[in-house]
Amino acid sequence: MFKMITRGSVRLVERYLPDPYIFVLLLTIVAALAAVLGEQRTPMQVIRWWGNGFWSLLTFAMQMLLVLLTGHMLANTPLVKKWLRMLASLAKSAGGAIILVTVVSLVASWINWGFGLVVGALFARELARQIRVDYRLLVASAYSGFLVWHGGLAGSIPLTIATAGHFTADKIGVIPTSETIFSVYNLAIVIALFIAVPLVNRLMLPSEQESVYVDPELLKESAADPTETRHRPADRLENSRIIAWLIGAAGLAYLFDYYIVRRGGLNLNVINFTFLFLAIILHGTPRRLLKSLEEAIKGGAGIVIQFPFYAGIMAIMIDSGLAASLSQWFVSFSTATTLPFWTFLSAGLVNIFVPSGGGQWAVQSPVVIAAAQSLGADISRVAMAVAWGDAWTNMLQPFWALPVLAIAGLKAKDIMGYCLIQLFISGILISIGLTWL
Repeated sequence: MFKMITRGSVRLVERYLPDPYIFVLLLTIVAALAAVLGEQRTPMQVIRWWGNGFWSLLTFAMQMLLVLLTGHMLANTPLVKKWLRMLASLAKSAGGAIILVTVVSLVASWINWGFGLVVGALFARELARQIRVDYRLLVASAYSGFLVWHGGLAGSIPLTIATAGHFTADKIGVIPTSETIFSVYNLAIVIALFIAVPLVNRLMLPSEQESVYVDPELLKESAADPTETRHRPADRLENSRIIAWLIGAAGLAYLFDYYIVRRGGLNLNVINFTFLFLAIILHGTPRRLLKSLEEAIKGGAGIVIQFPFYAGIMAIMIDSGLAASLSQWFVSFSTATTLPFWTFLSAGLVNIFVPSGGGQWAVQSPVVIAAAQSLGADISRVAMAVAWGDAWTNMLQPFWALPVLAIAGLKAKDIMGYCLIQLFISGILISIGLTWL
């Protein structure tokens, strides 16, 4: 029965889910029409907001592109390849591979979402080289671990409201992570997902006849350029280990100062810095690093073209008041007990159009904070409801899957049918945790 439902979900998505680029164009049209019809804005106002916001995610888009490139370059070093092979060797069957990649992705995403996306995708590639397993489900399992990121150590909303002087501090004060990330109900949700997500992925494993396999040869990285000529001074520089080690040592010194001396936390910039300088050292020469970069950059086109459109959609949703109106409608019929549940659903809907945790809290916080205070609801729980809603519909929204798909070499339609099943099951578990625990 479960496999029949999964089969139907996969076929539905394969048939009707367009390429992520078409998806973002359709979302743009929907958001614009909703702003015009629902918020009584003029078409020219909407176009102006859209155009003004179009380039507002350039920094973030570059960060995401570097997550893809630096992670790919690091994974292509001999040492990391060896580690990935050793870890992948723990899986002795197709089912074991599905469970292992899911658990690794869940742990990595709970630590940091950017780290989880790259590690999960790279590990899925390595498993596919060693185990004969349905490649679509393997990559979907790697992405499904992303579900837990906003309830983890790098959750942007709980970390924001735990920071002195945050933009809503005058309304709710500073809420420590002991009441959000490390609260009983949040840890219960995380534990439930750590159990359910791998099991559900394993149950979705198709039969031998229905499985789609990938030729392991297609997943092999190109070998480093064997013709390392040293006839010209420029050739000697490109093949110089001394240059790589000197600049790599400077990078490691900075990381030691950041992590050990200053006790800094994980964020996208420091993850990219770490990946890049480890790759510089482990590749050994600039030429080998650049050869790896040439391979890695082929998958970055989707990020480059789609992120500006999402920035434009976010601008429409925020500046027109549409995102706030959606949140207000959901909380209008809530009670103190049900407010987290309805906030979670509203956040999941808003996330489809505004796939940014920090941006979503900026949009929804005025509405949900006022509602929580008027109803006497737990503000920390309501804030985590926004966080979980933001993470939840990533199983439907292909925005965050772009780096994973680029590394794996798949299309969104290949994995989102499996993610749709996880969307429904995780939604039930999260709703229970937010409402009754």
